[in-house]
Amino acid sequence: MSLAARQLLQTSAAPPPALTVPTIPSLPTPTLPQATLPPLPSTPLPTLPTLPKTTLPPLPSTQIPSLPNPTLPTLPPLPATPLPTIPTTIPSIPTIPTTIPTIPFFSPPPSN
Repeated sequence: MSLAARQLLQTSAAPPPALTVPTIPSLPTPTLPQATLPPLPSTPLPTLPTLPKTTLPPLPSTQIPSLPNPTLPTLPPLPATPLPTIPTTIPSIPTIPTTIPTIPFFSPPPSN
């Protein structure tokens, strides 16, 4: 190690210089000039000239010819077909057995 490095290690570290923050001067508030509009010219508006009234010529009156009334041909009378009669009684429904018949092949053998 060199003497210069040893000298640097043995000397006590000096405190860092205190940093001072410069003060910022306050800026003046800007004032804007008041905007003024120039006065509008007050000239009266010109009046529109009146237009002459246009009239249409009358329509010619033409007679519409009347159409002849068509006559419908008479239809032949329909033959009177009798309507089928509606039964007044309800046919009986065969009764359904309530017991299930046993099949010998599938039934278990009798116990002895």
